Amino acid sequence: MAVAKVLRVFLEDPAAPCYGLALMKATGLPSGSLYPVLARLERAGWVRSRCEEIDPVAEGRPARRYYELTPEGLAAARCELAALAQQFRPPDPVVPRLPQPRGLPA
Repeated sequence: MAVAKVLRVFLEDPAAPCYGLALMKATGLPSGSLYPVLARLERAGWVRSRCEEIDPVAEGRPARRYYELTPEGLAAARCELAALAQQFRPPDPVVPRLPQPRGLPA
């Protein structure tokens, strides 16, 4: 389910790149779970990453690595999350047929 959580965050705004800490906060996943998921998605071609080019001293923080869905990843994420939703959808309620009382037309 960790992959689904990450994909859901990406699909909230597919054009917006996300960085690790923001993804951890949005998904509730610790770094030890998040970064292996991102690495797998990147190897699969669903996500690409880039390091921002900043001066860490001037910004007062290290450079962030931004992740974003590829066009293939966007289509695949939508498809996989739809399939997952279908798999976990509650079954349609079964309405039992009551027997007709004897002597009455059906």
